[in-house]
Amino acid sequence: MDKLMHIVNLVYAYCTDFVINIANILGLSYYEVNTFIFIILYPLLVIGLTCLFVVQILRLRYWKKETQPLK
Repeated sequence: MDKLMHIVNLVYAYCTDFVINIANILGLSYYEVNTFIFIILYPLLVIGLTCLFVVQILRLRYWKKETQPLK
């Protein structure tokens, strides 16, 4: 359990440092970059991937229906 907590702490520190570096490069605050990532970018990514998943399911069903051999 201690190893897991250590890994979680390392990942958190890396992600926080990454966001701080991006904020410094863009001349924004940590909170502005964090807001952009988690309020704008992440929801768009989730919605986009969900739509892509639905489109792929529909394409697969259509493809399976069209390629069935004649009886």
